[in-house]
Amino acid sequence: MKIAVTGATGFVGCHVLQQLAARGIETVAVARTESPPAADARRIEWVCMDIVNAPEDAFDRLGRPDVLIHLAWGGLPNYRSLHHFETELPAQYRFLKSLVEAGLTDLMVTGTCFEYGMQSGPLHEDLETRPANPYGFAKDTLRRQLRYLQTVRPFNLGWARLFYLFGEGQAENSLLPQLQRAVARGDTAFDMSGGEQLRDYLPVSEAACHLVNLAEQRVDLGVVNVCSGRPVSVRGLVEGWIRDNGWSIALNLGRYPYPDYEPMAFWGDRTRLDGLLAAT
Repeated sequence: MKIAVTGATGFVGCHVLQQLAARGIETVAVARTESPPAADARRIEWVCMDIVNAPEDAFDRLGRPDVLIHLAWGGLPNYRSLHHFETELPAQYRFLKSLVEAGLTDLMVTGTCFEYGMQSGPLHEDLETRPANPYGFAKDTLRRQLRYLQTVRPFNLGWARLFYLFGEGQAENSLLPQLQRAVARGDTAFDMSGGEQLRDYLPVSEAACHLVNLAEQRVDLGVVNVCSGRPVSVRGLVEGWIRDNGWSIALNLGRYPYPDYEPMAFWGDRTRLDGLLAAT
């Protein structure tokens, strides 16, 4: 089996490549301009391609893979930018449609918990989507477009809704890297929100493992929450990092307001994920 990965140099992509290499799966990594380190001994074929301006023979250039794990998406982390549906959405659909029309049979795309919008509590895949920001709207629209495409050009679609990921390689403005820098500077306090919001956090390495497990099934999965299934307060998460690492830093709670584009308490229901993983 050959699996291609777009967004291969991104936060999630790097961990997906590690999973594929560990399993000995033939892999094609797609990136716009970056190339792998010279010391990278993994058997990975790298293809330079900008999916916004993808060539007509993109599927052939990718080596006609059996599966595509599609992680690429521009304009993040500005969730409110109109770029997501004005520019990114049409380009993404055009690219994926061209691959399907050229012969791609299995597609795994990463969505977002923001597709659920301002709904609170445990979120399961059967809930109606109510995106409340441009990023969530664009992702949800792409999913709907691909479902319509399936009616005229059958292919297997998996839509992995990611919740909150953390780990090596995440954006520098994310919570954990900011905390790590504050500790490295010797700060006595770390500024953050009140920290009482409940979220669903999953190590990125675990999420990457789930994505590959799902992609390997090569069936029409539909929507699957990729999450921990456990609500954790942001304050509790940060306090856990401090405790586990033996850091000495206080929390300056309430320094920043709570985000207005997400509810105070929501997390993923992972019943469907666990069922699918048990089947592998």
